[in-house]
Amino acid sequence: MLNIPTQSFPAPSSQQRISPSGQSGRNKVALKPGHSLMDWIRFSKSGKDLTGLRGRLIEVTQEELQKHNTRDDCWTCIRGMVYNVTPYMDYHPGGEDELMKAAGIDGTELFDQVHRWVNYESMLKECLVGRMATAIKTIIPPPPSTTLAPPISVAPPPDRDARPRYDWFQTDVSVHLVVYAKRKIPSTGCTIVDLEAGVLRLEVLLGKMSYMIHLRLAEEVEENVAVHTAFSVGKIQVSIRKQAKRKWTSLGQPLEFHNTFLRKKDRALYHRDCVLVSKTEVNHNTHVFRLQLPRGTVMHVPVGKHVYLKALIQDTEVVRPYTPVDQNLAAASNNSSQESDLYLMIKVYPDGVFTPHLNSLHIGDHISVSGPDGTFSLRPLRDVTYLYLLAAGTGFTPMARLIRLALQDIDTIRKTKLLFFNRRDEDILWRCELDELAANNERFQVEYVLSEPCESWTGRKGRVDESMLKDFLDRPDGSKCYVVEAAGLQ
Repeated sequence: MLNIPTQSFPAPSSQQRISPSGQSGRNKVALKPGHSLMDWIRFSKSGKDLTGLRGRLIEVTQEELQKHNTRDDCWTCIRGMVYNVTPYMDYHPGGEDELMKAAGIDGTELFDQVHRWVNYESMLKECLVGRMATAIKTIIPPPPSTTLAPPISVAPPPDRDARPRYDWFQTDVSVHLVVYAKRKIPSTGCTIVDLEAGVLRLEVLLGKMSYMIHLRLAEEVEENVAVHTAFSVGKIQVSIRKQAKRKWTSLGQPLEFHNTFLRKKDRALYHRDCVLVSKTEVNHNTHVFRLQLPRGTVMHVPVGKHVYLKALIQDTEVVRPYTPVDQNLAAASNNSSQESDLYLMIKVYPDGVFTPHLNSLHIGDHISVSGPDGTFSLRPLRDVTYLYLLAAGTGFTPMARLIRLALQDIDTIRKTKLLFFNRRDEDILWRCELDELAANNERFQVEYVLSEPCESWTGRKGRVDESMLKDFLDRPDGSKCYVVEAAGLQ
């Protein structure tokens, strides 16, 4: 259109995404009546034979898997387990075409690209056919070399010098673990600490990589954790108070995945139980849910990243991604690192599965929350002078903290403009706060667009189209512009 660099968020399949039709955006395709997630949960528990094997589990060869590759007979493999997804076709929010991409093959990589966070074991457990057979390969050693030429197929050893490392020291009253990242830690970098029942889990997110410390501590400690990060030198110190004043002979016993450095997408999501401490109404169908982290958890969600909420609904594990907001639009985003609670602005869908469950929780109830995830990057904003934000409905949610960051922490951005699409006037989230911010800060501007306006509405009307965007995305001479859009507005 205007050849302006663009980035989209929130997360794939998030309820905060919106669809071109202006609907809720929860489904990529229109599902038939009676084919919602809740309907699938009921159907899968009806006792019907969904695999066609009368309850038997079989070992599936590659040849057998490849035979089941049609719409009416569709098997796929995810992480070594084979599922008959034929009965799930009409219930899949992405439509049958997406499922058919994995028909008769190992669909793990395709699944991870979109649904890595989904608990497919729970969702498809009644469709389980069995385990993939392990092919036994005969390895024939190569003939001995008769020359001094180096072997051409030997992979270089991994650069262990680039791996983070850790050390520890102690006083009579405290123990301190220090991680040396061996690189500068970006301000959006993230350290997550979970300390519970003497088990310490520390994960440091460094771009696309994840470094983990996982230990059962040698002695009892208080579940109060302090984290100090020296971003420029790449050093993170975690301090914990001892329960007894005595010297430790070791830090503790290593647990699974201790001292590992993996790609973030290969690291399993870790959830901790959080407590609902308040629920504040934003408008007629949207609330801000305030969740308190456990006492031994330190977690800051960087701007543009999201978390996953997980709940057991009718014996099925359901997971949904949501992007945190600050307590309000006026709250400084740089104070969020000191905030121990998560604020999630969530629209409740009466016919949904997850949001009615969340809305039914009472103050003091628990819900599982993952660590931060997502691919959104702030790096492209470094030299931007004009930032344009396009959002609709709850697609505004991830924009809220980005607005504060642009106005408070990125001096090069001379103007931040938000084009906010909604159906009706009463649907606009945080309108008073947005209007107040625009009135008090000349670097911020907001325009609203309604698809179903009342007669007294004097603002923009209609749906997103090219002419409207050309008018909004003005490009001053000499400026460097950037667009962030809620996915689905293309």
